[in-house]
Amino acid sequence: MSEVVIRKAIQEDCAPMLDLIKELADYEKALHEVTLTLKQFTEDGFGKSPVWGAFVAEFNGAIVGISLYYDRYSTWKGRRLYLEDLVVTEKLRGKQIGKKLFDATLEHGKSNQYSGMVFQVLNWNKPAINFYQKYNPKFDDEWFNVSIEFK
Repeated sequence: MSEVVIRKAIQEDCAPMLDLIKELADYEKALHEVTLTLKQFTEDGFGKSPVWGAFVAEFNGAIVGISLYYDRYSTWKGRRLYLEDLVVTEKLRGKQIGKKLFDATLEHGKSNQYSGMVFQVLNWNKPAINFYQKYNPKFDDEWFNVSIEFK
């Protein structure tokens, strides 16, 4: 296998990143919930007031994985890094690409003085749970996920 390169995302990566996000949504049986356009995604990451950052995994000139994150604030802990998505294209899973992306994201959080990183994982996604358990995370069964949609 050629070398996988982990690097910060650039604006030109947005289309393949959105494709990976849709691949993840399809895996989670929720592709119909992805309403984000490429234009909005690009603006949100590279416009006047970017709200997300990301690392990409590049292999043979193609984006094959992403780690997308943003700032979160806890009144108890201070600045937290929120990992929104960690995705590796299905055909390349199990080749340590996710680990490289996750480690780059952890290092970004540590080197930028975040107090920690938080994220969600579906309770039925055993491969992801097994992956994250290697990092000794705290799984929380006290809190409900809650969202309100603005339409």
